[in-house]
Amino acid sequence: MRKKISVIGAGKVGATTAQRLAERNYADVVLADVIEFVAEGEALDLLEAGPIVGYDVNVAGVTIKDGAGYEKIANSDIVVMTAGIARKPGMSRDDLILTNQKIVAGWGEQIAKHAPNAIVIVVTNPVDAMTQLMWHTTKFPKQRVIGQAGVLDSARFRTFVALEFGVSVENVDAYVLGAHGDQMVPLPRYTTVAGVPITELLPKEKLDALVKRTREGGAEIVNLLKAGSAFYAPSAAVAAMVDAIMLDKKQVLPCIALLEGEYGIKGVYAGVPVKLGTKGIEEILQWKLNAEEQAALERSANAVRELNKVMGI
Repeated sequence: MRKKISVIGAGKVGATTAQRLAERNYADVVLADVIEFVAEGEALDLLEAGPIVGYDVNVAGVTIKDGAGYEKIANSDIVVMTAGIARKPGMSRDDLILTNQKIVAGWGEQIAKHAPNAIVIVVTNPVDAMTQLMWHTTKFPKQRVIGQAGVLDSARFRTFVALEFGVSVENVDAYVLGAHGDQMVPLPRYTTVAGVPITELLPKEKLDALVKRTREGGAEIVNLLKAGSAFYAPSAAVAAMVDAIMLDKKQVLPCIALLEGEYGIKGVYAGVPVKLGTKGIEEILQWKLNAEEQAALERSANAVRELNKVMGI
């Protein structure tokens, strides 16, 4: 029997994620949404692309209405949570919290009921707090509730560094830790071009500009689009995480994980380097941070704690 991945939310992030996963050809995909027939329409379109692109997996859509439809996610191996309101110009990710809290908590209950063995990847913003809420609601082991942020933020950092040096993104390695948003922690010391740390290649003002653009990467796209937010890169980041899990790659990626003493932080979800495999988070890697990086990571964790207080968890 093929594996099964359910994507919650058929907006641009969800639908594009479903497309990327279907094209992997390693799992059937279920797309769910509360807006009537949107998920079914997106799923049928993706299904009809299969003969052209060359995938044979089933893609099905379901409308969640009057408490019905949740059973379609039953026995999912992975659930990707994208549902929620998106940012508009001038909004921070934190502005979304109370509305998206209701959506994520409601789905958390249904995931626990219908897909109790699933690994859950949370994308809904503010993603650090929503990941903690998902873990709190499902009561799943911490290894199976993961937030997507660092893969996306690191990709943005890699993009901007590659543009700065005029080199292929394949020559750039970068890592961004901490919360997704203004409190993220790009690590220039661990960011390299052809193996050379960019701290040895660029003056401080250039480094600061790259870090600033990375922190504001999502807002830059929101302001350009006017209506809507990023979805190509976020969906690609989710697919990279799913690949690591489905293929048991043991890949080190920056993800949002529950810290219980790692980096001196306890009881809060934050972005850190983790090893992803078939069991979800198989290890949290503890890199040596300098005093400035450690302080930034702690500020980031404290910002998530404040959001958790707003939600009452």
